[in-house]
Amino acid sequence: MTKYKLEYVWLDGYTPTPNLRGKTQIKEFANFPKLEELPLWGFDGSSTLQAEGRSSDCVLKPVAVYPDATRTNGALVMCEVMMPDGKTPHASNKRATILDDPGAWFGFEQEYFFYKDGRPLGFPTEGYPAPQGPYYTGVGYKNVGSIAREIVEKHLDFCLAAGINHEGINAEVAKGQWEFQIFGKGSRTAADQMWMARYIMMRLCESYGVDIEWHCKPLGDTDWNGSGMHCNFSTEYMRSVGGKDYFEAMMKAFEKNLMDHIAVYGPDNDKRLTGKHETAPWNKFSYGVADRGASIRVPHSFVNNGYKGYLEDRRPNSMGDPYAIASQILKTISEVPTAKKSAAA
Repeated sequence: MTKYKLEYVWLDGYTPTPNLRGKTQIKEFANFPKLEELPLWGFDGSSTLQAEGRSSDCVLKPVAVYPDATRTNGALVMCEVMMPDGKTPHASNKRATILDDPGAWFGFEQEYFFYKDGRPLGFPTEGYPAPQGPYYTGVGYKNVGSIAREIVEKHLDFCLAAGINHEGINAEVAKGQWEFQIFGKGSRTAADQMWMARYIMMRLCESYGVDIEWHCKPLGDTDWNGSGMHCNFSTEYMRSVGGKDYFEAMMKAFEKNLMDHIAVYGPDNDKRLTGKHETAPWNKFSYGVADRGASIRVPHSFVNNGYKGYLEDRRPNSMGDPYAIASQILKTISEVPTAKKSAAA
């Protein structure tokens, strides 16, 4: 039997954006633990805005487990928060109630800023660095500094070792801003992996004296890009049947549900979705082929393939909850009538 270090990770009760929390317990297993072998575990919900002190018990229910390459015999355990009975989802537990579809694929593009001493990494003590231009996919100390690439490379390795579908990294448009991409099949699977990837990044940055700034517009109303979490999505029907009529009906559904999407696409999105810096205005829906200034970008490959494949919703922001984002996309798509494959052929 081997003693494993199990890091239970969950989302607290803070609003509008929950924080990641984690604590470790040691358990013995003959092999790397399977999800069904992991026990429920209690915690003090009064310290996470999930309970009152006079009745503070909450319960962590494991829902996914990943190897933790940063520890000997380590495991990262994504959890839902439950009531003391261990069966009833806590009010803050959004994962338990979202729409899910194993045939739906989601690719999240997580942008963020490295922050140190209250400002983006690489910014001078006073004022601003040279304007945007050379930083996106940039190379060299003057563009990316001395530690950012080391951090993102380690993060990539840790995610891959965990079995997380990390699909790529790049320096972003603003200085000190980077991006990583996570892909998953099913809204819960994709979102679990994104939350765990965020956790791994934040924990990694502790040793560098650097914080991650997830806010979608940390530099305010300036000529510096904000941070998004663009969501690439497709369903089995979009990939195998699709068609121009179905696509146009889907866009009408997205337009009709504009405010429902904005409500879950991350707080302060009106500060980011201004119509500038590769964004569409938050209160106006639009779509366009290869248009990064539209609400939904339609890839050339989608059109060239008979309106089949994936689309990119560019409105979700860097603070957004991927559970809620994916669920809302599926909800809107579910309103669009589909033809039988035989009739579409």
